Amino acid sequence: MKALDELEFDNRFARLGDAFSTRVTPEPIEAPRLVVASEAALALLDLDPTEAYTPLFAEVFSGHQLWADADPRAMVYSGHQFGHYNPQLGDGRGLLLGEVFNDAGQHWDLHLKGAGQTPWSRMGDGRAVLRSSIREFLASEALHALGIPTTRALCVIGSDTPVWRERQERAAMLLRMSPSHVRFGHFEYFYYTRQPELHKQLADYVLAAHFPDCLAAEQPYLAMFRTVVERNAELIAKWQAYGFCHGVMNTDNMSILGLTFDFGPYAFLDDFDAQFICNHSDDQGRYAYSNQVPVAHWNLSALAQAFTPLIEVDALRDALSLFLPLFQAHYLDLMRRRLGLTTAEDDDQALVERLLKLMQGSAVDYTLFFRRLGELAPQAALGLLRDDFVDLAGFDAWAAAYVARLERQPAEASTARSARMNAVNPLYVLRNYLAQNAIEAAQAGDYSEVRRLHQVLCRPFEAQEGMAAYAQRPPDWGKHLEISCSS
Repeated sequence: MKALDELEFDNRFARLGDAFSTRVTPEPIEAPRLVVASEAALALLDLDPTEAYTPLFAEVFSGHQLWADADPRAMVYSGHQFGHYNPQLGDGRGLLLGEVFNDAGQHWDLHLKGAGQTPWSRMGDGRAVLRSSIREFLASEALHALGIPTTRALCVIGSDTPVWRERQERAAMLLRMSPSHVRFGHFEYFYYTRQPELHKQLADYVLAAHFPDCLAAEQPYLAMFRTVVERNAELIAKWQAYGFCHGVMNTDNMSILGLTFDFGPYAFLDDFDAQFICNHSDDQGRYAYSNQVPVAHWNLSALAQAFTPLIEVDALRDALSLFLPLFQAHYLDLMRRRLGLTTAEDDDQALVERLLKLMQGSAVDYTLFFRRLGELAPQAALGLLRDDFVDLAGFDAWAAAYVARLERQPAEASTARSARMNAVNPLYVLRNYLAQNAIEAAQAGDYSEVRRLHQVLCRPFEAQEGMAAYAQRPPDWGKHLEISCSS
């Protein structure tokens, strides 16, 4: 294991030049202190977990110190925001400090959010507040534990620096990690500003650094784009299957690697509601839960447009056509496993859709339904779950069809059924009210709840002693929290 000052850097993106990013020095925050750190993320950098509790750790990730080999950069990009093209966005409050490579040969971007103003701050103060930093930290590590592709979070550093949003709050910094911070919007920026040489330079960089397997293809750029489509199909399938709502699926918030990226007003479904909107600012419901699949396809189409200088239009259309069938295959596979189905039948999609239709309007807790379904024998579990449904006759008909479906499986499928289902059906998810409780405690100076919640979410499928309160349905106030893009 390494000490913090022993990290090795290889700043590949910075070497692309000033057309892609601007060198900016972080603006320190006052009286920095550790709020929470991820031991799993520290391990990705080969860091000793005790490093998080050293004074140097808080100094480095609050902007007071830098490694000699760091090259902090604010990246420039554009993107479609709520369907409308914004020609210049960029890192308005974050800096790519540098790229660390670990002993396994992996590169990890260290991106410091809340590091102060940059050329792309757009009248903002360049700061992040404690609540949004905690929310991103918890979500990053919780999604990873669920098996959902995501950026990672190393730590949150709190401070005494005041910032103003709807009210006065305290600034914080979050260290986000990812193999790459290139977004769909990076390609859009160089496409729409008509800089073909820089556009191609970016594509060549991304291809070599992040899609090396595509280099041997007959059409490497097309192979890369097809891989992006495939990864996003799997990503969105996992969002939908686990009831995760991103809230701001702008193209500048879409990772070229198919990772969950830029957490804002996200939420996990409590009661199942296909029309659920987690972003208080999304007046039209563009990014509602039920719209995440078509919006992801729309975003990929926007990326395809930006790739037209490199790939023939017909080839791009063919690659895009893979998205929906791939999404459906990944989604149905995961939903089968969530229902304890070990084989595939043609009517399984209809079985899932009938269940979700019955859940709609019945105030059925989406996460706990699947967990409880696997904890007892099928008939016993269904008997207990029945009372949550409004349409009892409809549920009885579905339950009979489900039991009959289970009976058509091989006899050995019933062996270890609970263990198999519990391995894909979490007991704990990051509900907004749990995050809010942790945030309010942290704002009062008590970081213990943030750390406790983080530890619980790191093992979402495993019942943990003394943590039953984290697996309960939310109180009524917890279902009606309004979360916006404000950070």
